[in-house]
Amino acid sequence: MPGKQINVEYFFRLLYEWIYGPHAVFNYAGFQATVAHIWLWIIFIGYILSVIGLFVIVYTTVRLFELRKREEVYYSTPIASPEATGGVNPRWQHIESLANGASASEWREAIIEADIMLDDMLMRQGYVGDGVGEKLKAAEPENFGTLQDAWEAHKVRNQIAHEGSAFNLSESLMRRTISRFEAVFREFKAI
Repeated sequence: MPGKQINVEYFFRLLYEWIYGPHAVFNYAGFQATVAHIWLWIIFIGYILSVIGLFVIVYTTVRLFELRKREEVYYSTPIASPEATGGVNPRWQHIESLANGASASEWREAIIEADIMLDDMLMRQGYVGDGVGEKLKAAEPENFGTLQDAWEAHKVRNQIAHEGSAFNLSESLMRRTISRFEAVFREFKAI
């Protein structure tokens, strides 16, 4: 069809009338006002959330500094050597009192406390690592006669930590585990 051309301008005029015309299907001005109104609410809510977030950050920062001060005091307190306390380590006495308790929760706490004491002792002996397991991996069996006892005791502690009260801790297992910790501590003269 030569000579007939499509009038693109006509289609754009129809589109313009549809959006902006007096009988427009799409009310652009109303849409603009609605979007502006919603945007104002988004800004208002954003400011409120920002202020709340700022308060949360300040609060957690203050609490973190308080916690660090308490940790500094706690960890800077020297642990008395057995010789200074008449041959008795107070931490070990506490662990033994928990082990002599009647409930399984006290036994679990005794094993966890003994593992923490083991971690401290290994750190003082110069073993490096993120936890007891890594420090024990770094230990040489010829310099650590009770290494197997330390591993077995630490395994029981891990079971307690992972299973919690669901772990069935018998009195005999607790006694064996505490005895293993005691053997390690006696080897390194920690108790």
